[in-house]
Amino acid sequence: MDWLERTAKLRQWTRSGTRAPHKPLLLLYALGRFQEDADSELRYSAVEDDLRQLLTEYGPPNKTTPAYPFHHLVSDGVWEVRTDHGPGSPGSGLRELRESGATGRLAPELRNALRREPQLLPRIARSLLDLHFPPSLHSELSEAVGLDLEPAETNRRSTARRQRDRRMRELVLTAYEYQCAFCGYDGRIGTVPVGLEAAHVRWWAFDGPDAVENGLCLCALHHKLFDKGVLGVDDKHRILVSQRFVGHSPASRDHVITLTGRPLVGPQPGARPVAADHCSWHTSQVFHGDPRPAAPA
Repeated sequence: MDWLERTAKLRQWTRSGTRAPHKPLLLLYALGRFQEDADSELRYSAVEDDLRQLLTEYGPPNKTTPAYPFHHLVSDGVWEVRTDHGPGSPGSGLRELRESGATGRLAPELRNALRREPQLLPRIARSLLDLHFPPSLHSELSEAVGLDLEPAETNRRSTARRQRDRRMRELVLTAYEYQCAFCGYDGRIGTVPVGLEAAHVRWWAFDGPDAVENGLCLCALHHKLFDKGVLGVDDKHRILVSQRFVGHSPASRDHVITLTGRPLVGPQPGARPVAADHCSWHTSQVFHGDPRPAAPA
């Protein structure tokens, strides 16, 4: 059985690019726990808070419940659930999972495969990260679920359905004249830009094209905040700052809060600005909460 392929094709609710990373997040969490203790079981009542926090930080902005993937991942053949009464999930209700003593763990065949082939676990984890999350979040998310991923092996097989365009970074940075579109940062060491990255507005994992109209040149800080939903861009190419962001220091105020309502820096004349549909996708699928109102002029 090709476990890499099976885990890459988890069945998820989908509609017009809507994010539903519930199952991938649970599976990444389970892989992290397996790496720590291959024989451990995850009692729902004990891990519910962990899973809810993962969904809050890395899931879509709408409210959701960790009970959904805990029950439904069974149908993908990679997960099993037992209760105090025997095998089988009691359903996707919070009360049923808590009161039945429901526990979940990786399916027996998958556990055996992971024991036989040590490199399978990091390959599955990297595949899930590539398919469902932008690169800027991979390291942070791996740490959050307790995964220790070794450096990628040479010539490892990719499960990605598309190949990234290596020219994307250069095209986007050129379009924005090597300046962060949010703060104008343009640092270099000699002639080499440092701390500037090409951010996808609509994530590549969700069919976002490698194109200038889907890109922003951002400094490393603002790229991370953009991918975490703290920052966004409206249809008039002005910066959105989430009301959920809290920061009392001068640095938080100067580097984040004061960006509210500012126009983007760039792109240069002749380069395509961010397309409205990509901005809309990011606002609905990544940006958290409501935007702060712009300060009066």
